[in-house]
Amino acid sequence: MRGGDEFMGRAEGYRRELLAHCYRMMGSLDDAEDLVQETYLRAWRSYDGFEERSSLRTWLYRIATNACLNALQRSDRRAVPVGLGTGPGGGPESPAAGVGWLQPLPDELVTPESADPAAVAVVRDGVRLALIVGLQHLTPGQRAVLILRDVLAWPAAEVATALDLEVGAVKSLLQRARARLREVTPSMDDVLEPDHPRAQELLERYMTAFETADARAFEEALRADAVLEMPAAAMWFAGKVACVEYLMSEVVGAPGDWRKLPTVANGQPAFGAYHRDGSAFGLAVLTATPAGIARVTVFAGADLLPRFGLPASLA
Repeated sequence: MRGGDEFMGRAEGYRRELLAHCYRMMGSLDDAEDLVQETYLRAWRSYDGFEERSSLRTWLYRIATNACLNALQRSDRRAVPVGLGTGPGGGPESPAAGVGWLQPLPDELVTPESADPAAVAVVRDGVRLALIVGLQHLTPGQRAVLILRDVLAWPAAEVATALDLEVGAVKSLLQRARARLREVTPSMDDVLEPDHPRAQELLERYMTAFETADARAFEEALRADAVLEMPAAAMWFAGKVACVEYLMSEVVGAPGDWRKLPTVANGQPAFGAYHRDGSAFGLAVLTATPAGIARVTVFAGADLLPRFGLPASLA
């Protein structure tokens, strides 16, 4: 009989990538962490029966994927369809506006402990907010197949075995998933790494615009087609003009009303937002491109900030 110490010694090294996998499936960090725990518990209980016909990593991914599918079936969580109207700013609907359960992800929870920049970049590409949002607009089956095939590069036959499907069904689900993802996901080809000098410049400019209540600085930081979105409130503003008008009339207030601290989330530059008195508001994640900030995704909640290495209060 193999013991729990042996299992954990072999399995613990996969925890970070399994968390990223469950996060892609669920779009919620809280749910992903619960499902990783469930995965390890199920695997530990079944370890004696693991016959090594596949790698331990593949076996853990199978357990995690099916745990996520079961959780999605229980929750009946569905994204609101995209493209049914316009936002308050008159622009097209934001896909994230239909994903109210979306939560940001601290990079340090999923990036490899090694300092290999290429490995870190691969993980960041797989957890960008645009991709996570797009995945939530797929059916659970489409989502699982696309992640296993296109993110993890599993062969179709292996995906079929893991999900108890025919290979033909896997190929059909993948085709539909790719088509749907293209509909709801903006291009990520020109998204900058958070430590890129241009990304850092845009982050600093946007934070300064908030702190100084400077409309011109907002205009210089945002792209013409920028989107400002708040998933939990199902609110979005499309186009630089609409975004700046909303920020200046409803959010920014007077110079000094806001204080900002930089961080990283979902492989993108981000900042924690605090009120003048030091109380925390939440987190904003920027999609930075060479032409400017393409998207600002805002998550309210003071409890978010410590998870990103930021203080709960500046008071």
